[in-house]
Amino acid sequence: MRGRDPLLPILAQLTNRDRHLLELLHDHKVLTTEQICTALFPNLDTAQHRLIKLYRLGVVDRFRWLREGGGSYSWRYTIGPLGAAYVAALRGVDPPRADKLTAQRRRLATSPTLDHTLGANQFGVDLLGHTRAHPATKLVRWWSPQQASAPYAFGFAVVARLIPDAHGIWTDSDHAMGWFLEYDTGTEPLTRLVDKLTRYSEFVNTGGPAFPVLFWLHSAAREHRLHQRLRAAPTAVPVATAARDHSGPRHPAEAIWTLHGDAGPRRRLADLPGQLTAEQLHGILQPAILRRER
Repeated sequence: MRGRDPLLPILAQLTNRDRHLLELLHDHKVLTTEQICTALFPNLDTAQHRLIKLYRLGVVDRFRWLREGGGSYSWRYTIGPLGAAYVAALRGVDPPRADKLTAQRRRLATSPTLDHTLGANQFGVDLLGHTRAHPATKLVRWWSPQQASAPYAFGFAVVARLIPDAHGIWTDSDHAMGWFLEYDTGTEPLTRLVDKLTRYSEFVNTGGPAFPVLFWLHSAAREHRLHQRLRAAPTAVPVATAARDHSGPRHPAEAIWTLHGDAGPRRRLADLPGQLTAEQLHGILQPAILRRER
């Protein structure tokens, strides 16, 4: 006699918000409790109680470390076995093997680049949180590096491939624009940041969209030095910068972006180059729907 499918009884216990969370964890690999709260929940207590239940159901997994001075860091959540099975069924693909999923969680938990991953994910999390308080805005697309670098992600005619830290499409009222994110921790030489623009230029020259490259920088001082370097580095794509230690607003949707070569004031994300008409937006998103690229 065959055993019962362990996923089916779980489905009746998942809310729409839970399903959204599982897709986020599938695509972006790891999110902290606080990030999940910002993106999806009204307060931290509600988020923590729901995450505990989802953990006990086996749809999410988690890890954390102790702090050197006492206490512990917040939980880092990943997708669990049943959560991965749900997303695979939703997208019409084979679920990952249990050993592959375990290996992925272990790599995340021990990765020296985990802070970078969480930092880049914070960008999308903040935009999702913004949409909850501002109904006229929407994060239409938020892709991980793996999704953005997949073959033909931007159409069959685009030859050059990118590996940005994230890619998205943001709408605000009648504004719609695409972007690529480069998340900076302050550890790479500025010359390496500038060199990354060569790949973006190749991408545009082979048919890719000329969305702005957003450098989300470690400090305002580093932002200033980067603009000095950019003066000698012509590129086929717009470049905008912002610093996480800026004394003014720091939210990525707000007017924090300095467009390279523009002497005007800082711009909102929605007001950067890379604007899309309604027809262009439909044309970009429709293939993704057909190929289930979410």
